Amino acid sequence: MTKVLMVCLGNICRSPLAEGILRSKLDSSKYEIDSAGTSNQHEGSLPDQRSIEVARDYGLDITNQRSRPFVKEDFKRFDHIFVMDTSNYEDILDLAETQEDRNKVSLILDKIFPGENESVPDPYHNSIDGFKQVYEMLEESCSVIAKEWDKS
Repeated sequence: MTKVLMVCLGNICRSPLAEGILRSKLDSSKYEIDSAGTSNQHEGSLPDQRSIEVARDYGLDITNQRSRPFVKEDFKRFDHIFVMDTSNYEDILDLAETQEDRNKVSLILDKIFPGENESVPDPYHNSIDGFKQVYEMLEESCSVIAKEWDKS
């Protein structure tokens, strides 16, 4: 089974959406998808209501997710770690102990903007429109990931 972790700052806006989107595109008997945050500020919380609403608008239910912080053991548990922005990327790499750990980490938007170091903007302080924009970016990246992995 391939295990994938989506990471953002608080694990209440972007990474829950990414988890829900990718989960909807891949066979659950072959892939395990989870999410985490670089901060423990919202540990145990539901995703942000706006993320829940946008996901619901696209037919996804992310209400069973709960925020949790990224821990070093996640490097051992997961095969791929997709981060939402360069700050998340640096925070996760700071915890990496081996090159193998570092090689598991990539920016999720590298799937649609290779080598451009593009970030998924944090919509937390924005309106619902910011969450919709984030959903569309993640939908596009997750579609590329699913298409690549379905071929292998």
